[in-house]
Amino acid sequence: MTDNALGKGSVTITEEAFPLGRDSFDPASGPTAWLWRHVLDVLQAEREQISARPVAPQIDLARLRSAVGLYDFDEPAHPGAVIDDLVELLRDSTVHTTHPRYFGLFNPTPTLLGVVGETLAAAFNPQLAAWSHAPAAVEIEAHLLRFLGARMGYPAAEVAGSFTSGGAEANLTAVLLALTRMWPGYGTAGLRALPGRPVLYASAESHLAWLKIAHATGLGRDAVRLVPVNADLRMDLEQLTARLDADRAAGDAPFLVVGTAGTTGAGVIDPLPELAELCRTYGIRFHVDAAYGGVAALSDRLREALTGIEQAHSITVDAHKWLSVPMGAGALLCTDRAGLAETFRVSTSYMPADIPDTVDPYTSSQQWSRRFAGLKLFLSLAVAGRSGYAEQLERDAELADALRAHLRDSGWLITSNTSLPVVCFADPSPPADSWKHHTELANSVVQSGSAWISPVRLNGHAALRACVISHRTTPADIDALVQAVNDARRTA
Repeated sequence: MTDNALGKGSVTITEEAFPLGRDSFDPASGPTAWLWRHVLDVLQAEREQISARPVAPQIDLARLRSAVGLYDFDEPAHPGAVIDDLVELLRDSTVHTTHPRYFGLFNPTPTLLGVVGETLAAAFNPQLAAWSHAPAAVEIEAHLLRFLGARMGYPAAEVAGSFTSGGAEANLTAVLLALTRMWPGYGTAGLRALPGRPVLYASAESHLAWLKIAHATGLGRDAVRLVPVNADLRMDLEQLTARLDADRAAGDAPFLVVGTAGTTGAGVIDPLPELAELCRTYGIRFHVDAAYGGVAALSDRLREALTGIEQAHSITVDAHKWLSVPMGAGALLCTDRAGLAETFRVSTSYMPADIPDTVDPYTSSQQWSRRFAGLKLFLSLAVAGRSGYAEQLERDAELADALRAHLRDSGWLITSNTSLPVVCFADPSPPADSWKHHTELANSVVQSGSAWISPVRLNGHAALRACVISHRTTPADIDALVQAVNDARRTA
């Protein structure tokens, strides 16, 4: 970044001069068209150049803060210069999840239609608190929820739920719904009305948002039982049963078991049918956190791995993971419309009156005012079709299979077993400090700029983790990753 950047440089105006100050809120058509062309040029250049850049630039924190701090906002700056400066900041100081060799967390390259959807949602700015304010937006999201729920195995006509900011909010909703349904007095009198301390159960390999949820709901972090996993990294049913029995004997009140469909670390799917049966036996709620893996249901070939998910009282799905739409777009799915209504029951004089045969989103979700999160998914699905998404999901799985084969051929140990495209692998002969060794290997790959992977602990054992998540990834990128990890091991 040059010293005179951040709005201080010169910009050639190719059409009408762009108005500054208050007049910039809603310029005339000429300057507006020029600005959009400028943005499109920037986006096209980024799309064409991204694969040639390092996946993870090296950050100079002092320089970054100094560059941002040049904006004191006292005087207006030309939008062309501001946008160019912002793009340079993002290009130089971002882990590029849109890169074809980003094999990291569940952060995908967004679809073009997803980006368009975000733009249209911002421009029309529908307010999704009340149906009467945004009938089209509310009905589009309800249609999407029915589609997703039906692919999970729910009866489409019975699907209820809401779009959320992400999986954490969707899982919070599931906990609140479970508490409300297990103990009708909870919603009014709170935890003190319950017969014992409520406890919930999730795999030790699950996403630890459960700890934050327990803290926020007043359950307390000690109410989360992280159940050990067996050799295949799935929740151990014997351990779960033993803990349920022990907690009941101690006077606690088990109320929820969470099965994970696609763990963050290894992409493993818990034994969903067996968990559903166990919950029926104990008379407690069953939730599936399928934030990542649930969308495998769009593929007729991959959905078999999700057998049993249709028995869950509720399901979490994140479109901003494997469905490749921009952040954030989570969803909570269930078939309990009345339960959601009770969980979020509220009555106010300032909200519009109910419309018959409709649901105001603020009465069935934690949020009140809310962005039209579903539009980016609606556009992406409408243009690609389920068949297009299925093709992409299956292609990712095939690339992950190829990666596993190449790693085995190179002497790596594959440490997890899943049909989802998360590949965990380890050096079979690491030094005594295996975690330090694998962390250094991952850092070496990342610092080279050639790819992004991460170290991971799976049931206490160190490994490297690579997730095929970008629709831009090709077999050549898989080969480049294998070369990068082999080089890192050779020079370690």
